[in-house]
Amino acid sequence: ELVAIFGNFVNRALVLTQKYFASPVGASAEAGAKVPTRGALNDIDKKVIAEVKEFPGRIAAAIEAYRFREATALFMDVARAGNKYLAETEPWKLASSDLPRVGTILNIPLQISANLAVLAEPFLPFSSKKLKKMLALKDLAWTDTGSVDLLPAGHKLGAAALLFEKIENE
Repeated sequence: ELVAIFGNFVNRALVLTQKYFASPVGASAEAGAKVPTRGALNDIDKKVIAEVKEFPGRIAAAIEAYRFREATALFMDVARAGNKYLAETEPWKLASSDLPRVGTILNIPLQISANLAVLAEPFLPFSSKKLKKMLALKDLAWTDTGSVDLLPAGHKLGAAALLFEKIENE
């Protein structure tokens, strides 16, 4: 689940942003991608944003009640919501015709990824740290989560990397 849901979502968000919003050709490799501007929101955008806002309180309540299995399931549901959003919006199909819309679409998964970086701390502290580095996130607290304004437009992202590697049965 970590590889297929959480890791895959974060990788897709970062790699697609790198593909469509990296610095111009000829710029140094360190230039990297920047968080695209979020434009006008449509219903699907508003729906996923509303979902993201609800999760931190629900996860915190589960942790405080010692319902850790429920808390981790809710955490994974945040990544599932992000994956579903990317699958429904298909930014790769719009890249050649509507780059501003692609920017809006990719801004939202990056914001979800920033939320996941903070929400992961109690469960996956090392993965949280790795994701924060990829997003070039600084000091965010649990109380910051639920927002889709954690990464400002133009924020320079770190290098995309696999968050997890699948371990084969052998």
